[in-house]
Amino acid sequence: MDALEIVLLYDYYGDLLTDRQKECFEMRYYQDLSLGEIGEELGISRQGVHDNLSRTEALLRNMEAKTGCVRRDQSCRKAVSTILTAALELHKNEDPTVSALAGRIISAAQDLEE
Repeated sequence: MDALEIVLLYDYYGDLLTDRQKECFEMRYYQDLSLGEIGEELGISRQGVHDNLSRTEALLRNMEAKTGCVRRDQSCRKAVSTILTAALELHKNEDPTVSALAGRIISAAQDLEE
């Protein structure tokens, strides 16, 4: 799992972590500090930082495996984008009924995007 994926998981599930886990995670992924720098800042060993981050990343992956919130959200976003693209094409139709229905679909899809 790359850094972008783990940060996305943190965005969804970070509030479920302990303050110490959040602190280590944010220093590593948001401030781009090394394990040694984080250890110095928190007064723990480099290995302690590594262990904390490994457990935190495992917890985040486990939460996603159990709930699937990130996967489901990404799937919904993709579907909304497809619907919006198709509705925008339909909106160009000369038939006023088709165009009006497409406008309603566009409005609903845009509400979902928010």
